[in-house]
Amino acid sequence: MSYIALNTAASGMTACSTSLDVIANNLANASTTGFKSSRANFEDLYYQELAQPGLPAGDATQRPTGLYVGLGTQISGTQLDFAQGPAEPTGKPYDIMIEGDGFFQLQVPESLGDGIGYTRAGNFTLNENGQMVLANSAGYLLEPPITIPENALTVSIAQNGVVTASIPGQTDPVDCGTILLARFVNPAGLASVGNNTYIQTEASGEPLELQPNEDGAGALLQSSLEASNVDPVTELVSLIKTQRNFEMNSQVIQAANETLQNITNLAIR
Repeated sequence: MSYIALNTAASGMTACSTSLDVIANNLANASTTGFKSSRANFEDLYYQELAQPGLPAGDATQRPTGLYVGLGTQISGTQLDFAQGPAEPTGKPYDIMIEGDGFFQLQVPESLGDGIGYTRAGNFTLNENGQMVLANSAGYLLEPPITIPENALTVSIAQNGVVTASIPGQTDPVDCGTILLARFVNPAGLASVGNNTYIQTEASGEPLELQPNEDGAGALLQSSLEASNVDPVTELVSLIKTQRNFEMNSQVIQAANETLQNITNLAIR
């Protein structure tokens, strides 16, 4: 009946609206360091079963097909795409890019992920104590902490995460610590909490802490940042597709409404 078409088309418009929100967020973060784009996944809803396949159809035959009327669609979830973004050389010593798999670990409030967050953004700087922190509005401390001597002339970050600093009057560089990375079985299961930060969930699994460039963890590249992996062209194509789907569902509602009006007029006559 036409009222089923109304509800079905309405579910399509609602799903398209949510998909539009996801696309808008991707485009808004096309310049965000280490940002990972999301994709809205659709799924169909329940079906009204009017006839089952295989039932007797008369003359000792069986129905080769059933008769099902779908009841619409919904967004089943948003899926993060952790494909690596392009490298952007910056020339700054505390900018670090992960070439490969893994996340930097951050000290976040206990209310978020038991106090440990994860990020692909490597735009670090120093706080008032000489500790490396993420250069965002929250200023999360790198975990494990890395402290740079106040009188350091240069800072070197090796591919394996070892941080050293040259000190006036000393021939050998000073060891400042090692940056460790975390890997997950299912990184798409991480929860986004803003500030370029993710937290662990049951779906992501437990983090595996590794030294960079070992056991599958990516290598570190100093003085470079990982740009957003958002492809504006792809997002614009998705935007047009979503807009057209929304318009088609709107037309279905108009057609169903006209059908119901005609039925009502016939009934009155």
